[in-house]
Amino acid sequence: MDATDLTWSSDVTVAVANAHMHYHVSSTEARVRRATPAPLRVLNSMVGRQPKVVVRALAGISLAARRGESIGIIGTNGSGKSTLLRVIAGLETPTRGEVLARSTPVLLGVNAALMPELSGEQNVRLGCLAMGLTPEQTENLIPEIIDLSGIGTAVYLPMKTYSSGMGARLRFAIAAAANPQILLIDEALSTGDAAFKERSEERMTALREQAGTVFIVNHAAQVIEETCTRALWLHRGRIVLDGPAPETARRYRQWAWAVAKGNDDKAAGLLKDALADGLDTRLRLVPAPPKGGPPRHAVRG
Repeated sequence: MDATDLTWSSDVTVAVANAHMHYHVSSTEARVRRATPAPLRVLNSMVGRQPKVVVRALAGISLAARRGESIGIIGTNGSGKSTLLRVIAGLETPTRGEVLARSTPVLLGVNAALMPELSGEQNVRLGCLAMGLTPEQTENLIPEIIDLSGIGTAVYLPMKTYSSGMGARLRFAIAAAANPQILLIDEALSTGDAAFKERSEERMTALREQAGTVFIVNHAAQVIEETCTRALWLHRGRIVLDGPAPETARRYRQWAWAVAKGNDDKAAGLLKDALADGLDTRLRLVPAPPKGGPPRHAVRG
């Protein structure tokens, strides 16, 4: 398809244009060692170093996110989901491509760093202050955050005593309380009970109604289908489908089921059909963001 022109007078909150992310990592695979030139093999052996390989986490991702959208990102392990969130958040610079956002995204991950020796309540204060809230705003929000997390009196205990689910729920409550315009959630919503699930969905609905944009990474397609308005299916660093959450999640589930059952031919056919139905999105950002305009979280030519 033709390139899509985006202007910053539109409702776009995040634009990703042809983002690539490559990592050079060590490999112990025998085939890789054999392919390494002999002089380098000798040097690696002398210094105790493994040969390097290139991992292509993202391979030309383009998308435009708009106000009021809740965008789910699904795919198998290694498909590039978390890498895409980190690039959008500005925590990593893409090898190639552009990523722009109208405000600083707030990335919430299950492994987001809080202080394990401090209580949940103390971490709530630290988290709110770190996001730029005033002490007064923080104190006013603490009861709301505790209620949303649903961890009860455990909030007064050290976080090192929490289960992974309790910690994830508290992190979500802290991040959502700041009313970020762009909220990025990595797997956190899959750790709660039914009551937390309902509360978190209500909170995300409120964020969207305030013209916010929410990105959610989750392995469970059903979670994406139930909580999102739009979904991206990623496979080996590329977008397979980008469309309404129910349809995209349904087709991903069909493919994943075929893979799980070892029906490789059916899985290959479903993936081929999905790729054929997807759009080759290419973005051209017009005009270039003005000086003092949207922050360039990650840009490299």
